[in-house]
Amino acid sequence: RNGKPYYIKGAAGQTNLKKLEQIGGNTIRTYDTLNLRTILDDAQQNNITVMVGLPLPESRHSEFVYDRPKVASKLINDYTKLILKYKDHPAILMWCVGNELDFSPKPKYYNFYKTFNRIVEMIHREDPDHPVTTTMVNLRPKNLFCISMFTNIDVLSTNVFISLNKMRDELEQVSWFWKGPFIISEWGIEGPWLKKKNAWGAYLEESSTQKARHYQDMNSYIPTENPRFLGAFVFYWGSKQETTHTWFSMLNEKGQETEAVGVMEKIWTGKNSRFSAPQLTGMLVNNKSATDNIIFKPGGVADATITITQPDSLNYTVWEVYPEDWFLPNNEKNNKKLKVLTGSILSSNLQHARFRIPMKEGPYRIFATVYDQQHGTFASCNIPFYVVSN
Repeated sequence: RNGKPYYIKGAAGQTNLKKLEQIGGNTIRTYDTLNLRTILDDAQQNNITVMVGLPLPESRHSEFVYDRPKVASKLINDYTKLILKYKDHPAILMWCVGNELDFSPKPKYYNFYKTFNRIVEMIHREDPDHPVTTTMVNLRPKNLFCISMFTNIDVLSTNVFISLNKMRDELEQVSWFWKGPFIISEWGIEGPWLKKKNAWGAYLEESSTQKARHYQDMNSYIPTENPRFLGAFVFYWGSKQETTHTWFSMLNEKGQETEAVGVMEKIWTGKNSRFSAPQLTGMLVNNKSATDNIIFKPGGVADATITITQPDSLNYTVWEVYPEDWFLPNNEKNNKKLKVLTGSILSSNLQHARFRIPMKEGPYRIFATVYDQQHGTFASCNIPFYVVSN
């Protein structure tokens, strides 16, 4: 970049860019082009570069997009206009065509590959200064073979979570598929799909302190010594609702930091974080843990307790009860934060809360968020429970 080697110290997300630059990050990735001008300008002001995501419909839905010449041509034309509009912005690092598309050898994918490559070729023609990538899930040999044989991308990107600890070995196994540069386009804590569920199917979430340790542990598996490796994007920089509003969020909606932000500062700069976040080991409800399948009758009262390490500047704990929507058809994700049940918390202090059990039957979750307002940090944990009527 600008004639010098550039190693990506990246984060998936598009907010809090000043804070990202302060802790040693230098790159973000977006997943769409909404408000792209504002994001690029903000990035430039904070010495951040951007891997711009160009979303594409899933390849398995070819009959609705890629098999229809007019629809496919409009998609290409729209992206041509966008590339011409933004290609000279100084914050652009590269373009990412699609996210976790299925690259299959099946003949019915022919028109998908045709459209995909026309977009890549257009970018190469109109903007030769910025490389093109696409993301895949892990290093699946079938998908990697198809990407290598049937596309003309410049850089390979992979979203890899729990299998990150196997990546060095997998890179050797698939080296004959791909010998070019590669990026880890997402890495971080385990997603809900990899975690334990309780008796009624609610996912069990770790505390923010447990997640911070996971970031630290997983970082050791990133193949920084590989000369083809260009860097990685930690997931997720900002506030993201997925299963819960805390699962992937390294920051909250106000930009306050979890312990994981300090971990990334240490990884990127080699220095300890400026501010320590509260450490929160977990929660009990009526002396039961999340694995105990906590079930209540409507209208009763329960007690929740958390265990924390208390910095001198620790302020207060916010306790909240939310209904759950962990079951959605067709494996959809609950990307909309639900409304807190007002009036549920009867009394509370830093480490304890007494709360009223909801009257309506169904699944719920109680959250505890511990704030250190002086340093702008917080910790969080939660426990699911179920209400069964008589």
